[in-house]
Amino acid sequence: MSYYSRFAPFLRPYLPQMAGAVLLIMAVALLNLTLLRLAGFLWDIITVRRDLGGMTQTIGLFLGLIVAQGLLSMGHSYLTAKVSQRIMADFRTHLFAHLQTLSLSFFAKRRTGEILSRLMNDVGVIQTTVTETPIDSAKQIVTFIGGVAFLLLMNWRLCLLILLLLPVLVLVARFFGRRLKALSTSIQDQTASITTLAEEVFSGIRVVKSFVQTDREERRFARQADQALQIALRRAAVLAVFVPIITLLTFAAAAVLWYGGRQVIEGAVSPGDLFAFVLFAGILIGPFGSAARVFAQIKEAQGAMQRVFEILDQQPEVRDRPEAVDLPPVQGHVQAVGVSFAYDPRQSVLSEVSFDAKPGEVVAIVGPTGAGKTTLVNLIHRFYDPTEGAVLIDGQDLRAVRTESLYRQIALVPQESILFGGTILDNIRYGRDSATEADVIAASRAANAHDFIVAMPDGYQTVVGEKGVNLSGGQRQRLAIARAVLKAPRILILDEATSALDAESERLVQEALERLMVGRTTFVIAHRLTTIQRADRILVLNKGRIVEEGTHASLMDRKGLYHYLYTLRLEELIAGNG
Repeated sequence: MSYYSRFAPFLRPYLPQMAGAVLLIMAVALLNLTLLRLAGFLWDIITVRRDLGGMTQTIGLFLGLIVAQGLLSMGHSYLTAKVSQRIMADFRTHLFAHLQTLSLSFFAKRRTGEILSRLMNDVGVIQTTVTETPIDSAKQIVTFIGGVAFLLLMNWRLCLLILLLLPVLVLVARFFGRRLKALSTSIQDQTASITTLAEEVFSGIRVVKSFVQTDREERRFARQADQALQIALRRAAVLAVFVPIITLLTFAAAAVLWYGGRQVIEGAVSPGDLFAFVLFAGILIGPFGSAARVFAQIKEAQGAMQRVFEILDQQPEVRDRPEAVDLPPVQGHVQAVGVSFAYDPRQSVLSEVSFDAKPGEVVAIVGPTGAGKTTLVNLIHRFYDPTEGAVLIDGQDLRAVRTESLYRQIALVPQESILFGGTILDNIRYGRDSATEADVIAASRAANAHDFIVAMPDGYQTVVGEKGVNLSGGQRQRLAIARAVLKAPRILILDEATSALDAESERLVQEALERLMVGRTTFVIAHRLTTIQRADRILVLNKGRIVEEGTHASLMDRKGLYHYLYTLRLEELIAGNG
């Protein structure tokens, strides 16, 4: 129930509309009961009284009630769908917004498909249970109470025989409910696994095809689908037994037909009353069958809610302190003071890292693979907080300022450029929503992107495709640079922004980067020798520590790790050109 109470705020704005839907469905249920009782009167009019005029009037009333019932059902169906879809959209948007507040560590520990499954599949399960089920239950409650009331008035002895079955129905529902909850949760987990697998394969489809692994991935998917099938079949088997047992227990009340038929023969009740009684007894099957389904849905929704609220209970590791202030426009003086960091407490990634980057300096970060280069720039960007020490900008500890005010003054050009679905114009304007088209064009020129953009059939309105699939690597990178130019940051982070490019693309990207770096404090993780040589300061990382620091010339003179890495890279370059 705690999960349902936490969902209440999303229902509250729509309670009047839900109440309207409930009133409409209750009216439908009352009309159903009235029609059943009217059917009993009609039976007596036809078979006992043989009244043609009365029959005509009763049938006319019958048809009028059916039309009214149809109109009420239409209103209920539309209102229920409207409310349930809006609630689902609100809750899904809330969950999506919360996911965006979580730190990078959350996404590093979870697969994308699993998160998508919770956002889409689980929320859909919850929506059905918390909106449509309560409204439908109101109909079943009216049907049950009204049906029992009519039965008691018509023949209380027969009615009591039927009601004796209730405790048995409750025990059966509890027995099957436990199994249904466990199986429903397993189905949701398995669905998440299938979604994750599909997302991974589709994202890496070029690698799958290149390595001729389509058959392998089909087998993997088939195994996952088969596991989901087996769980679904077990759940279907439980439901296949559960609902008929409930129905059979309810139909056992048909034994009262013998008693009722005897009373008709003895003249104690009319044939129409017995006919109506049987109809009312039959309609009570609906509430009992519905109760069984609702019980199963609630158990299924509990598993979905547990998975969704597990995400909502997650708190970002990097978050603003209550006393945090906005970071004023910065000069770009960046310092690290005794910074240590570990993704896993058992293994340190950075240890006692300290440096002092002056405003406008270009700082190159070099080191062997796994030295902690990307982790260091992630700390500068405050994607993570240090476990020890502090990162300062213009003397301000980043943990004392609001992250949004920091992010507005810092820009990242990653190794693999991320583009979003939409046009080229939309992607560049991501750097500043308020930018005019002229601003976007100026940024594109600075990024050496304007010429290739206007050469496309739709120019700046060209759709880039998912993750920029319609563009080359160099084009994507230049759009990312244009986006950063438009943002006009004071601090710039380049994470191997020219790697994996051909020579011509690398030249164009490098020219754009050099224009972008002018007047900005820039941190570069780079393999390009000219970039490293021109850096004002070079930090050499090894095993999470800064082992050397200085200019290119001074570090080459020391003949330490930097000299080795630079010479090795130079030899690779010469060998490649040869």
